[in-house]
Amino acid sequence: MSELIRAEDLSVRFKARGGATARAVDGVELTVRKGEIVALVGESGCGKTSLARSLLGLVQPAQGSIRFEGEPLPTTSKGLKAYRRQAQLVLQDPTGALNPRHSVYEAVAEGLRIHKVPGDERELVADALSRAGLRPPERYFLAFPHELSGGQRQRVVIAGALALQPKLLIADEPVASLDASVRGEILALLLKLRQDLGLAALVVTHDLGLAWNIADRVAVMYLGRLVEVGPVEEVLTAPKHPYTQALLSVLSETEEPIVLSGEPPDPTRIPGGCRFHPRCQVVAAGLPEEMERRCRTQDVPILTSGEQTQVACHVATARATTG
Repeated sequence: MSELIRAEDLSVRFKARGGATARAVDGVELTVRKGEIVALVGESGCGKTSLARSLLGLVQPAQGSIRFEGEPLPTTSKGLKAYRRQAQLVLQDPTGALNPRHSVYEAVAEGLRIHKVPGDERELVADALSRAGLRPPERYFLAFPHELSGGQRQRVVIAGALALQPKLLIADEPVASLDASVRGEILALLLKLRQDLGLAALVVTHDLGLAWNIADRVAVMYLGRLVEVGPVEEVLTAPKHPYTQALLSVLSETEEPIVLSGEPPDPTRIPGGCRFHPRCQVVAAGLPEEMERRCRTQDVPILTSGEQTQVACHVATARATTG
């Protein structure tokens, strides 16, 4: 599959209280290929949403570049407007994403009007609702958000994105606010859209179980950096980074969960060396002196986009080298 969107050496910074600089995204390389679903996974506050917003052109990177279909992301208002027809955002909370005073028809038609999409508006809205699983679509035209279930509201949000015929969906925790019984339906819908339309997606989530069910590849993020990237089966069945291992241990029915010490460090004061070492269970269990020194003092190389699984960990790299 050819590349659809690619971030290279991407950094996003914010001014925090007291004037300090928060490194929300700190040197990330990530690719989403055409027709591919990539899950971006990590704890709250690790930089997932900041990375997603920068890929949509909603946040200006402090460093690095983003290319969509080989071309740099536009910087003008006109260029970004055209780009956002190709890359659409699906938010976590459909109730907040929908105007309570707008009918379903108005919600889906809004993007068509903003982008002046040619064609019969009624037919385009009906087609988008049908593709989102709301059939017959005319039944929902005059409904308002409060009259729908959570799953139906999320389908309306997805229909609003589909109406513009995008090539990429960036879905930020798309099922987090839904009941467990509805989550599977929305995930199945995203997979069907990929199959029917060739639609690519970056799914932002803290849930590795969701990643297993939907993604082709998974990228695990910690404190502004990707620490493990690869095919979902490899990363989730044989994780190499201690952080990925800890996240997965919570899902295990046979092993004790790995409890990480403390909270993630403040992004205004990122630790030296490997940024995970203050919480790392492998370091805490004891390492040879030279390896421990490396973890505490030497930064880990930034992962690059590629086909194979990559891990940003001194210990995992050493183990792979020694066989």
